[in-house]
Amino acid sequence: MNNNSKTKVGACGICCSTCGLYLKGICPGCNKTKEGVEFLKSINANCPVLECAIGKGMDVCSKDCHEFPCSKFEGWPLTKEWLEMYKGRLKDGK
Repeated sequence: MNNNSKTKVGACGICCSTCGLYLKGICPGCNKTKEGVEFLKSINANCPVLECAIGKGMDVCSKDCHEFPCSKFEGWPLTKEWLEMYKGRLKDGK
């Protein structure tokens, strides 16, 4: 599998190919760098999830962060159901 065929997943856990900012060409993709955070800020598309993940040196919050889920995920489209699913999985030990 070459690099171009791999699925890109943001720090938030959202597949880039389903992200509105990515699909509209606004976001160049979550390259998980400070430059990426600064770029998003420059176009008023702040991503507090990405900024936090980079600050903690993590790739995917749900996989790497012991504080997940946290309030940084609240208020985003589709996150209510997504967080409920993850909270259920954590409770069930999956």
